[in-house]
Amino acid sequence: MKKGAKKAKKAQKGLVDPTKLKPFTKKGDESTTGVADGGDKLLQVVIETPRGCRNKYSFDETQKIFVLKAALPAGMSFPYDFGFLPGTLGDDGDPLDVLVLMDEPAFPGCALMARLIGVIEGEQIAPKMDPVRNDRLVAVADTTHMYAKFKKLKDMPKQAIREIEEFFVNYHKLQGKKYKLLGIKNEKAALALIAKGRKK
Repeated sequence: MKKGAKKAKKAQKGLVDPTKLKPFTKKGDESTTGVADGGDKLLQVVIETPRGCRNKYSFDETQKIFVLKAALPAGMSFPYDFGFLPGTLGDDGDPLDVLVLMDEPAFPGCALMARLIGVIEGEQIAPKMDPVRNDRLVAVADTTHMYAKFKKLKDMPKQAIREIEEFFVNYHKLQGKKYKLLGIKNEKAALALIAKGRKK
């Protein structure tokens, strides 16, 4: 192998590990679109499963790639883009989950900026195991037009919240688990959850 080829091979690296990204980022002053102003602090969310998708994708820490984890039955799909907040850890041992409200579905591995509006607190119960908290942060994509007026979770229609709850009840049921909604909390409670998740 030639010397130049060896250097090129050595310099090759895979994609950045999305779990190592920062959970918060600032919007660039040069950006002219979105629901936030330049310099505003926003969540940096990594999408795993797009809205409307029956496939459940997940980031595999061992292989450092996105993998197909499960497939939902016909007639059931993810109601919103679903991802995680890097640099955090929830009680279930995974990074904190984030539901992102946006106009068009993203794709697995897409990192985007979003404004936090609250948290859906929930508990999952598996057979022969103690209940585990599995809360879902809710955020509005910075680029959205449809959801731009949502400042807090309670701005969402009650029916939409009920549908999210029903989705997670059925989603966990497919895995042989139970899911119980514990409460709908504001941005302050969501930030406290993130702070706790970052310490872990």
